[in-house]
This record gives sequence, structure tokens and C-alpha cells, in this order.
Amino acid sequence: MSDQESYPLPEDPVLADAARAISDTGHWAWIVDDRWRLAWASDEIRLTFGAMEELVPFALGARTFGPEWVRTSTAWPNGPNTIEINRLFFRRVGGLMLTDTPGGRDELREIVDPALRDIVDELTPTDGTMTSFTGVGFSLGRETDFPMIASRVRDTSGRLAGTALIAKPPAGMAMLGAMTFTADLGHVARMKLVQKAGRRPAAILFADLEASSPLSRRLSTASYFRLGRRLVRAADQCVVDAGGLVGRHVGDGVGAFFLAETAGSESAAAQSCIASVRALREALGDVAARSDLQPEEVVLRFGLHWGANVYAGLIHTAGRNEINALGDQVNEAARIEACASGGLALASKDLVERLEPDAAAALDLHPDRITYTPLGDLATATEKARRDAPSIAVCEI
Repeated sequence: MSDQESYPLPEDPVLADAARAISDTGHWAWIVDDRWRLAWASDEIRLTFGAMEELVPFALGARTFGPEWVRTSTAWPNGPNTIEINRLFFRRVGGLMLTDTPGGRDELREIVDPALRDIVDELTPTDGTMTSFTGVGFSLGRETDFPMIASRVRDTSGRLAGTALIAKPPAGMAMLGAMTFTADLGHVARMKLVQKAGRRPAAILFADLEASSPLSRRLSTASYFRLGRRLVRAADQCVVDAGGLVGRHVGDGVGAFFLAETAGSESAAAQSCIASVRALREALGDVAARSDLQPEEVVLRFGLHWGANVYAGLIHTAGRNEINALGDQVNEAARIEACASGGLALASKDLVERLEPDAAAALDLHPDRITYTPLGDLATATEKARRDAPSIAVCEI
């Protein structure tokens, strides 16, 4: 089963209806039948538990907390992936399992993994329509509590078909809503695709505010911060709208990457990179006006380059998630940007010549007629550019 394949719906129609509802709303969840055999797991929990490495599938058909379940779960990068966490989890839901096990404690003791059998004597049979408890999982190098609901699934006659185990992140819905409503879900999905770092062909964009030091001295700190915030928001929006990935923000600078694998082709990635620069240039007038500045006071330098084998991926930390990329071409893109004084947008020959004829026509560019200048020959070339990347051919776009 690939990372993108969903598990089939349970054969029991009542459980299948529950699975559809859970899937439609994007919950972390899995469903067990009336004998606590794993019947289904949602895409969201499946991809979360296996998010950081090659996906390890759920053991469909296996008894929950049985040897196969424990063996599978302890291979997950995230989730209940240790014996200790499985023991905690079993204590939370074991009462329901005991209620559903016809042979009582003796049978349950034979079902569960040997590492959990001593807990069976501690359990108290429980039942009910819905039970809440705190689950534990492993993520970002630490154990994390997360709220869970065990919801009994019954048919119209009252027959118990199984139990849905539904989880959510520990943050409250107000916090999750604030984070989600400000994020572009398409960008989040693109970040998900590159969470495993690797070599990827990509168009690279760097931009930086020119004459930032005089502006920072002239404006109040609060006013200069507002300017920077508006610039970053405008830049990020243009990158996101063009299908790119927002990189790290450093001072007044922004970076972005347009991957061939998410754009659809190398030509499309190069086209999106150039389109985002043009959109951001158009947005600068509004940024200046809202900051009570003249358009000529808010000028960005742009450097665009192609990376044939950029090493890019998603970095997860306790504080944030961000895209980062490494490689010679990333450093060269920074050198190109530093040479783009006067608000120029300098693109490398490697980037421009990735454009297919239809993409070039959409941008009103004519790659066959363009002439290039080595970076080291530009009047605006910096000392670092002459030292590190003098022969890179660039043109203004």
C-alpha cells in the first residue's frame, strides 16, 4: 500500500458509514469491530503516524493490543510506538475491551501481547455510548498527551458493530482554528509532500529589501516592523499563489522554492518562480502606501536561479515548521540577489532556459533572443559574487 492509498471501508455497513463520516471530516481515527479487530484507519492518522519516514501500515484485521498490533505500532515514527505507551493506552480502553470479550479476563489475557497481560487484572468492565480519555503518543522526540473519544457504533437495532477511536491534537479548537484559518491549505499540502528531505530539482527565489539600513534608522522601530511584516505577508502570498514553497525569513529577506514535482514540470516551476516575482513587484506599491512611504523607498532585489539537485525538506521543531534547502545553487541564488541593486530581478540562464515555449510566451519572454551577462561582469557585482559565482550568466526579467 502506497502513502496515498486509503484503506478500504469495513465490510460491516454500519462501520462503513462511520468510516465515511470520519474520513469526510478529516479526523485522526481508527475503527475496531465488536471483537476489537482493527477494521479501518483514517488517512489522517495513517499519514501522521508514518509521517516522518517510509510509511508503516496499520495491521488491518489484527486484534488491538495483540502481538501483531504491538509489533506494528512500535515501528511507527509517531503515535503509540513504545511498549510503555501501549500499556498506558490499554489501561484507558481496556475496560471496553473486557466488556466486549465473551471469555472475560482469561480470553482477553490470551488476546493481548504478553507485555500487557498483567494489566488485565486491573481493568473494570465499562460500557457507554461515548467515553473520553487522554491518549499518549510520541512526536517530535517527546511524548505528547492528546484527547481521545471512544464512540460505540451500533446499528438501528442496538447491535454493537464496533468502536471508533477518535483523537485530536492537544491544542483547543480555538487555537487550531486560528492556525488553520491563517494558513493556505494548498501550501500546507505541498509542505507535507516534502517532509522527507531529499534531492529535488527546483527554481530558487531570494528577495531582500534594498536600503533597509537607512529606512530602519529613519522610521520608528514599530513602523519599520510593520513595513517588514507587510513585505513578508505580500511575498508569502505571491509565492503561495504561484504554487511555491515559502522558505525561511531572515531579516528583510524572503526565500522560496518552486519544486518541479509539485509544479508538474521543470518549465512550470521556472514559470511560477518568475510569475511570483512579477506579482510581488505589483504588490510593493500597496505595501509602500500602507506604510506611508513612496514607492521608490520600498524596493526589493530579486535573484532567481535553477537548482538541479537542491536538497530540500521540511524541518519540524517544537517552535515551528519550515522549508529549508541546501546546495551550491542555493548559495549562488543568494549571490545573484545581492547583485540585483536598483530593484532588478536577475534570473540565471539555467532558470530561463528551463521554460518551454508556451511558458515563455505566457511570461512574454523570448529565451532565444535573450543575451546574458556573467555575474562577475555586472557593475553591481558584489565581492562575494566575484569570488564565488563570477561565471553564472544572468539576465533581467
